[in-house]
Amino acid sequence: MTATEAGTGAGAGPGAGDGANWAPGDHILWRYRGNGDGRQVHICRPVTVVQDTGELLAVWMASGTECVKPVLADGTQVHAEPLATRYTRPRTTVRSRWFGSGVLKLARPGDPWSVWLFWDRGWVFRNWYVNLEEPRTRWAGGVDSQDHFLDISVHPDRSWEWLDEDEFAEAQRVGLMDTATAGRVRKAGLAAVEVIRAWGAPFRDGWEHWRPDPRWTVPVLPDDWDRTPARTPS
Repeated sequence: MTATEAGTGAGAGPGAGDGANWAPGDHILWRYRGNGDGRQVHICRPVTVVQDTGELLAVWMASGTECVKPVLADGTQVHAEPLATRYTRPRTTVRSRWFGSGVLKLARPGDPWSVWLFWDRGWVFRNWYVNLEEPRTRWAGGVDSQDHFLDISVHPDRSWEWLDEDEFAEAQRVGLMDTATAGRVRKAGLAAVEVIRAWGAPFRDGWEHWRPDPRWTVPVLPDDWDRTPARTPS
């Protein structure tokens, strides 16, 4: 699983808007739109393509990547706000650096989740993280989705646990997610759990042993990171 040298800009390469796959090393944007109306991008992460096939999109977010994230309008970090007002106070977005270890993100077309791999210092594998989300929509510069609050942590011993159930419940209480959507998300989570229990792809595929190409550069966050794109087939 060795990739070639990185491209030079978000959406660079043959997959940029022509319906073809991106090449290993291309830079694209992995974005999430806000909950509620779902129109405004509030999370944007420049990433490097590791693999893009009909079965899997794999991307690498390097340490030090400049990203966009939501904060409260007064600058308070979202998770520092009490849960009761976390989703009702006004928000804005800020640029910030991802200073943790890099993150490998894996997504199969049509799946209502993506699987992220985390390492501690020295490439000690920490865990898989199942992020429940809308199936990603491809466009010339990357992929867009919407986060569904509920997550699953999968440990190296194959045990697992639900995460953020309190946020999932609060999002429903304040009207960011209706009952039908919440039911669909929970069903998706249970389907992901079945994959975990069966140790299906991508957990069985050895991605925890993958390493990024040392020639890769850190992608740059473009000024138009929040642009509304023309869509390409998913």
